[in-house]
Amino acid sequence: MCGLSQIGSEEYDRNANLTKLLNMFKTFIAGILLGIVAAAAGLYYVPVVDQSREQSLVVVQPNQGNTETFYANVPMDRILIGAPSQQTPLPPGLQWPDDEEFANLRVELFKIRNTKDVVVGVASRMAANDDIPGDVIEWVLHLPARGSIYVSMQPEPQEGGNRVGTLQSGTREFDLMRGAISERWVADTTESVDAPAGRIELITALVAQREEL
Repeated sequence: MCGLSQIGSEEYDRNANLTKLLNMFKTFIAGILLGIVAAAAGLYYVPVVDQSREQSLVVVQPNQGNTETFYANVPMDRILIGAPSQQTPLPPGLQWPDDEEFANLRVELFKIRNTKDVVVGVASRMAANDDIPGDVIEWVLHLPARGSIYVSMQPEPQEGGNRVGTLQSGTREFDLMRGAISERWVADTTESVDAPAGRIELITALVAQREEL
């Protein structure tokens, strides 16, 4: 009984440590996103250049709500990557903590584009894997003129390689939205010298929920 109790205690400690690390990285990414929001607000009130809002490229699909596609070219649109054993840190000089607790965590920050290839915001992707709580994949998309989206993804890809997630929370334009977001990798086939290796494609399918009075 003592041995079982010790094993249970160790599993609880591992779970608690992973939860603590995930929360820490969420705070880290949130700090970066808030910094970008503050910079955007500063530019709005004290403009250095003329800013304009890009038109939302939303398509209404029968029984699927409003769909919209965003993507990030890799590696061009990757701003930051934190992962163990990085051969080429981004940004240069970034040192990932050399600790066993961080070995299964991967944090990335991207510029995101619309279907016109215009940068419209930033997105963070955090992935962690552990035997006890299971795999975790989360996205946060921030569109400065519209709001933010927090998405929890299913770790196992579906047929065709798509990974599907659920909108957990949104702000401003997305506050009352609910729905699904799919993630997939699209490899580049042009073989052009300047072409990216591929792109991460994110497709939203959202519907507005009626606010209760």
